Amino acid sequence: MSRKALLRRELLAARRLLTSEDVRNAASVLASAAADLPELAGAGTVAAYVSVGREPGTNVLLDTLRARGVRVLLPVLLADNDLDWAAFEGAEHLAPAGRGLLEPDGARLGPGAVLEADAVLLPGLAVDARGTRLGRGGGSYDRVLARLSAAGADPALVVLLYDDEVVARVPEEPHDHPVDAVVTPAGTRRFPPGPETRT
Repeated sequence: MSRKALLRRELLAARRLLTSEDVRNAASVLASAAADLPELAGAGTVAAYVSVGREPGTNVLLDTLRARGVRVLLPVLLADNDLDWAAFEGAEHLAPAGRGLLEPDGARLGPGAVLEADAVLLPGLAVDARGTRLGRGGGSYDRVLARLSAAGADPALVVLLYDDEVVARVPEEPHDHPVDAVVTPAGTRRFPPGPETRT
């Protein structure tokens, strides 16, 4: 098993120990902190996602952004693991999809819609001191980040995590893109662009 796979297994095991109350309390704190980030406070369009299970909660944040008049794009998983996008029109317009996900039921906007985002909320399991994100391993967001890079788009990349998911080091691969900030219940940490990681 690879170092990434081992770390994923450990982090997912830790999340399974969280109670529903732990998840709810963290979601409330995360929503408030993330909504106050300048990158989100000043955004016209935010690409986000609907948290499921014991993921750090995004539902309150999605409602907050939409109430502010922010255009929120949510992913729709395609058969090849790439992501299409649709606008968030409220929780009542989310429908169950494959893999336990919830997806918007509105018009599909195409994989390129993410290029319009001023900020992108990325799901993750960990971030390290360099801003390297560990995802779940499906590769969907690697494609999104590659699409942004190829188009010369540079939205703010933000991850919501629990406090113990900011780790010393995440195994890095050449295609990994560092994030700009991580928000945890304990606070926000920013990662300045480095010459070896960002252009």
